[in-house]
Amino acid sequence: MLKTTLFFFIAGFAWKTYAQQFPGVIPAPVKMLSSNDNLTFDCQPTVHGPKSLAKEQRLVRSCFNSLKKNRLKRNLSVILSLDSSIAKRTKDGYELAIDSKGVTIKGGSAAGVYYGIQTLKQIIANNSRGRIAIPCLSIVDHPRFAWREFMFDEARYFKGKQVVKQLLDEMALLKMNIFHWHLTDNTGWRLEIKKYPLLTKVGGKRDSSEIKINGIRGFYDGKAHSGFYSQKDVAEIIRYAAERHITVIPEIDIPGHTSAAIAAYPWLGSSSVPITVPFSFANQPNVLKVSDPRVRGFVEDVLDEVIRLFPSQVIHVGGDEVLYKHWDESDEVQAFIKEKGLSSSADLQLWYMNTVSRYLESKGRRMMGWNEILGDKIHDEIANGDLKVSGSLAPNTIIDFWKGDVKLMKKAAQNGYEIVNSINYKTYMDIEKVKLKDAYGFEPVPEGLPLEERQKFLGSACHMWSEWIPLVDDLHGRVFPKLAAYAEVGWTQKENKSYEGFRDRLSWFYLHWQDAGIKYLKD
Repeated sequence: MLKTTLFFFIAGFAWKTYAQQFPGVIPAPVKMLSSNDNLTFDCQPTVHGPKSLAKEQRLVRSCFNSLKKNRLKRNLSVILSLDSSIAKRTKDGYELAIDSKGVTIKGGSAAGVYYGIQTLKQIIANNSRGRIAIPCLSIVDHPRFAWREFMFDEARYFKGKQVVKQLLDEMALLKMNIFHWHLTDNTGWRLEIKKYPLLTKVGGKRDSSEIKINGIRGFYDGKAHSGFYSQKDVAEIIRYAAERHITVIPEIDIPGHTSAAIAAYPWLGSSSVPITVPFSFANQPNVLKVSDPRVRGFVEDVLDEVIRLFPSQVIHVGGDEVLYKHWDESDEVQAFIKEKGLSSSADLQLWYMNTVSRYLESKGRRMMGWNEILGDKIHDEIANGDLKVSGSLAPNTIIDFWKGDVKLMKKAAQNGYEIVNSINYKTYMDIEKVKLKDAYGFEPVPEGLPLEERQKFLGSACHMWSEWIPLVDDLHGRVFPKLAAYAEVGWTQKENKSYEGFRDRLSWFYLHWQDAGIKYLKD
């Protein structure tokens, strides 16, 4: 007992000393032991590792590019390896050891080794004599959650490949591994679908955008906005993300939030009145007429191209904020509801989402959607009529829980659904009142659940909605440094979290973001 107590006392003391000397390590690791010694490099080390870690070896070499080449063949080295004993515990785990002989990074997978390198990058210190000093230490680390997500909305404002790649770089440095890409909405369709070229030719443009003046919405800038990603662009971004061990999950929002698509192909809509791509971010002038086999075929065609393009096993299909009045006012839709023996427009949505789920499963994929697809009433202003549902959502669905009473989240877990907690008042970066401390204090798993239900929570998420964010600098100010806080929520064990320590460790990142041209906003 005495030995155990002494170990943790020493480990805690070492961590405190380390945090004071090298405050950049975010997310905080599981265990760290350090000494007062440094390992100093005055030339590039030799990097060793198996062929399967070739990309990781190149990444390590880039960390020492500022040094001259090792012409004297000195013995200092960096050794990368895969370790089955780590993999048995967690595939994303790693062990980093630095001593007088060099650096060793072992991982349960290539991703684990990669994450060890991200830690190494944060503790490297260049000095004025052209040398690199690294503290001698040992780290044992693994993530708390397997799912560590950042969601980026480009349907409202298109930002482009370079912005996305920079966000992916920052996610990788922070050991985040899910990039949820919101590509379609009422005010813009940003993904090339070759069978339906008007989706981007018409749906990818709008003539004006809603703006706020003194915090009051309802004004418009009169400026055209457009942009979309070709499938070649998307493939490039997916490769870029994969090199950083990030999975890109596309979101194609259906059957609501589809006005841009309906503006391009009016026959998709429940109402026969033609529309243009809306200027207002609150306007939803039409929704998909899912009673029409042709419309359902359109969605399957789109999903086919999405599946061919995105290797992710999970496809996000939205399902939020469907304005049921469009179905309530359609004789054709109401006749279909009666024909299928459904009880309401809400029941129609449930039926349709299950249809989509079956289609995705037939293609070897899995559906994810916002929590409205469970059939619970969470919008008084949207669901004006009867909300009775007669069935239940496909059990394999991942629930992206963004709004509603926590009791509904717990109920979903009790019913066996896997959940990503993205509750808006805790995880939405665009909400100004969500401060850095609020982001850091977010707990993805609700209290009071038994172990079996706690395990239904896959991990953490943070979301960057872009309705009011036309400029990249504005985007950066909302994302940074909050992204670092959410990264620590997803990776670091609860008992190792400290907001004060986190703020101290941000100092390295402030310098890094400044060098990267990122206009972060101190809280």
